[in-house]
Amino acid sequence: MYCRRATFLLCLLLAACAGEPTRAPVENRYGEAKTVAVPERYSVRRGDTLYSIAWRYGLDYRALAQLNGIDGLYTIYPGQQLRLRGKPSSASAPTVSSAPKTPPAATPTAPVTKASSPRVTTNSPVENDRVVDAWRWPTRGKVIRKFSGTVHKGIDIDGKAGDAVQATAAGTVVYAGSGIVGYGRLLIVKHNQNYLSAYAHNQRLLVKEGDRVTAGQKIAEKGSSATNSVKLHFEIRRDGKPVDPQKLLPKRD
Repeated sequence: MYCRRATFLLCLLLAACAGEPTRAPVENRYGEAKTVAVPERYSVRRGDTLYSIAWRYGLDYRALAQLNGIDGLYTIYPGQQLRLRGKPSSASAPTVSSAPKTPPAATPTAPVTKASSPRVTTNSPVENDRVVDAWRWPTRGKVIRKFSGTVHKGIDIDGKAGDAVQATAAGTVVYAGSGIVGYGRLLIVKHNQNYLSAYAHNQRLLVKEGDRVTAGQKIAEKGSSATNSVKLHFEIRRDGKPVDPQKLLPKRD
């Protein structure tokens, strides 16, 4: 009787583990890492971009687009249901447009301060072919916390409120907002098909989504949004995966 009961409990435990969703690491305002479940589906909210959704859950934006049959314009709309896990089906092949046949006219995805048109992220041939020959430090200051993989997916650089935050390389702004928990006022810049960079905890953003930026251009001012001290949290991701920025940035004396 005891053996049968133990076997039954073991089966329940294994079943529960098998059904556990994929988890992605996130950080709170104190830089402490925790994991959150990656849901099967995500309902697009106002202010989202395909890039910000992929960033939030540690996904490659291209894989996310393919999974949902989204074309190279990467257009999404509030209320649209996106699959975050699974394999693309034949029905998920890219289409001419990822928008619903009759998109809601009153709720296009756009920055809160900019009304009207649906969110479209450009994907020009120049950007696709761009190679990052050299990376620049995004701000002055001391590195107060280093990269440590899934625990800390970037580096933290100290400084004073209002210090200049500069683009680490040329690219296009694909997200500007504060919709990703733990990052405060955040910018994400797409440099080419493989590389994205992110600049978090700013007190002010100086560029908007769709803007082209040059290497070294001032794009934000350092702050303490969604954190407990003034600092820039800086990340570089290749194909959706965090890489150590200090392995790409020039050496400092």
